[in-house]
Amino acid sequence: EDEGLKGKISEADKKKELDKCQEVISWLDANTLAEKDEFEHKRKELEQVCNPIISGLYQGAGGPGAGGFGAQAPRGGSGSGPTIEEVD
Repeated sequence: EDEGLKGKISEADKKKELDKCQEVISWLDANTLAEKDEFEHKRKELEQVCNPIISGLYQGAGGPGAGGFGAQAPRGGSGSGPTIEEVD
């Protein structure tokens, strides 16, 4: 368990994530020959449970939603690229 995250995730959310992870791991162990779309469906199920919790952590910690990694970086698209000289 990460000490930096301790106390930032409620026990209910932690249990919800761990239970879903365990469910998906059990499914993967039992369905090694499943089709690609079945694996993707299970991945999406896991994301539906985990993404809101993780997003809440980022918002609470001033992550991407607060000007962190998700903020727009200034682009150098002013047209001042490298100068190319023609060679005869």
